Amino acid sequence: MRLKDKVALVTGGGQGIGKSIALTFAREGALVAVADINMTAAQAVAAEIEKAGGQAKAISIDVSRSESVDAAIQAISNWAGGIDILVNNAGITRDARMQKMTEDQFDSVISVNLRGVWLVAKACVPLMIARGGGSIINAASIVGLHGNFGQTNYVATKAGVIGMTKTWARELGSSGIRVNAVAPGFTSTEMIASVPEKVIETIREKTPLRRLGKPEDMANAYLFLASDESSFITSQVLAVDGGLIL
Repeated sequence: MRLKDKVALVTGGGQGIGKSIALTFAREGALVAVADINMTAAQAVAAEIEKAGGQAKAISIDVSRSESVDAAIQAISNWAGGIDILVNNAGITRDARMQKMTEDQFDSVISVNLRGVWLVAKACVPLMIARGGGSIINAASIVGLHGNFGQTNYVATKAGVIGMTKTWARELGSSGIRVNAVAPGFTSTEMIASVPEKVIETIREKTPLRRLGKPEDMANAYLFLASDESSFITSQVLAVDGGLIL
């Protein structure tokens, strides 16, 4: 019960890695706010947690809109009294080669994956300070460190998230708030469902552990950074990629 009685907000918690994080945190004793733009998905995850004996609340959120973020944070505060852990996981892709990428494709990914991370963290920080500290964990990606074909917009956001993580670690450390990021490798979730099998097989072959990541692999990394086991760790980017960056 490494997160016993802690209040955790997981954005994009209705599916994929976010869902696995929400379930893992709940099993470790946290009260979990499962926040997603897809309320049906969020409610399903919250129900799964409660069925297993945990405590959860589904929260509707559009991280790209400040009024939606503020309403969601207020709802969580009313429900649980504050926030101890923020997992900034919500994200989208709109892939295309640089020359063919539209302004809408570029702007929509920036709005959710970068601006949204800032908006949610900004709204949560006062609640964390009021509770004496907390842990913010941002979803980066190995592509934010090394680039990726056809993902100018996505890579830009993940590189930006890494920069914000290090900046916030400097700014918030004196308030007892640790800020870290997880940089997942290619993970078996809905986000890569449209990737051709030939490409997936190439990724497997280039990964020293010879497999894609599982959502649980990522969730365990988030759990470590959320728990007191990492109480002297801040500003770090933890790559969970099976050695792919080698």
